[in-house]
Amino acid sequence: MENNNMSIYELLKRIFLIDIQKGMALTIRSMFTRAVTRQYPEEKRAPFPGFRGRHALVRDPDTGRGKCVGCLRCVTVCPSRCIRIEYREQEDGGRIVERFEIEAARCVYCAYCVEVCPVCALVMTEFYEYAVSSRASLRFDRERLLKNWDEFTAQQEGDTYFNKFWRPEGLDVRRMPEGKRMQGPVRIKAKRR
Repeated sequence: MENNNMSIYELLKRIFLIDIQKGMALTIRSMFTRAVTRQYPEEKRAPFPGFRGRHALVRDPDTGRGKCVGCLRCVTVCPSRCIRIEYREQEDGGRIVERFEIEAARCVYCAYCVEVCPVCALVMTEFYEYAVSSRASLRFDRERLLKNWDEFTAQQEGDTYFNKFWRPEGLDVRRMPEGKRMQGPVRIKAKRR
């Protein structure tokens, strides 16, 4: 008897096209609701604080050169092994960075390199629109990384910039390297006279 009732129910569902009516009702309801998608090129969403986009080397506001000291911590911590640095030793023990390269196509955008840098020389900007037509274009050398910084800071509204990964939340500031402890916002606009 139960099997017979089930077959009558299924027969009525097929005769009255219940499933199709449910689908049409859903379609009609959604026609009169506001769209939830953004029309991307016209409507751009502001990135959230801490967004990890295109890489850049921070330019020292006093010297105009990159702040990298060649400690190789970013190379060591990178899980995708996309950072390459070559340097030469100076007589006083310091290092001069001769080559700094990031292969963005291999990067997983974890920002470990930014967090581990003792002098806050590296940043992942909030810039996300950099589609390219060749893989070679995603290999950023030192000059391109500095240019990325200049392009990024030109879009900033204030006179200074501070990246949240330079001093991650929850870490004891006293245990950080001196460069990170003392790092304040970086001046990105020329001083007004």
